[in-house]
Amino acid sequence: MDGPAPKPGALIAVDKPAGLTSHDVVARVRRSLGLRRVGHAGTLDPQATGVLILGLGQATRLLGFVTLAEKSYVAEFVFGSETSTDDAEGEVLHEAPVAKDLLSEENLGRAIASLTKVTSQIPPRVSAVSKGGKRAYKAARSGEALELEPREVRVFEAQLIGSAMRGGELVATVFLRVSKGCYVRSLARDLGRELGCYAHVGSLRRSASGSVTLSRCVSLHHLEEGGWETALPASLDPLEVAGLSRRELSGQEIVRAIHGQALTLRPEDGAQVGIVWDGLLHGVWEPKAGELRCKANMPDGVVLGGRDGR
Repeated sequence: MDGPAPKPGALIAVDKPAGLTSHDVVARVRRSLGLRRVGHAGTLDPQATGVLILGLGQATRLLGFVTLAEKSYVAEFVFGSETSTDDAEGEVLHEAPVAKDLLSEENLGRAIASLTKVTSQIPPRVSAVSKGGKRAYKAARSGEALELEPREVRVFEAQLIGSAMRGGELVATVFLRVSKGCYVRSLARDLGRELGCYAHVGSLRRSASGSVTLSRCVSLHHLEEGGWETALPASLDPLEVAGLSRRELSGQEIVRAIHGQALTLRPEDGAQVGIVWDGLLHGVWEPKAGELRCKANMPDGVVLGGRDGR
């Protein structure tokens, strides 16, 4: 069971600092809030920063519904070298001079904009992708290189923010809005190869995950200092984040729902329904065989953040 923390769970967003894995953030939040159950949606690389959504307590049961179909990033693409990890942490594998025409912001901007498309992408060798039950990054650390399968991803938007020469390499600051499963490191690597000068990601900051932006994040430091007094006011609206339609329950219905029993299906119920009682989300139900049936039950409730928060 969880420790002395309040019974209702919550969804929050942390501005992940550099140098920590997503699991490190989870472990620190567990300690600061006295919780056993904390999880995250949408892994960030250790050196990446920005929006990381966490489920606290029974809100961990919501993380599978947090699809985060789109994510936005501000990244530095470093042209002139490719690394073993496709970012600045890896060993340099290949180097090549940057073509002079790429030093023109107009030409560079055009090259960045060319990323806006549906494409087939091979994930980085050091990534959280699994194959045959093995994580790619774990296999790489043990000296085994997994042959990762290409995946279809989409870049909705790619814009050059600015550029500068740094140590003989061209550094482009880029804004990207991409689909779920898209690796920014792979975008940089593949673009560098296409341009004939190699490239890797120098820095990466996630500015949005689904509808959740940096403005809705709390810093890990403040969360550790303030505990639940910081976490609860910063809680997100789980209905919005998970894309659930809302259904208010009567006192009689909540008794059935807490025990995971089916509810009467109404015409206005969506494909996935968040059931709400007394200002808390108590689960996700879905239409099935003419009834509304339990998909995820949260008897203790999850705080409705934003305007509905308590």
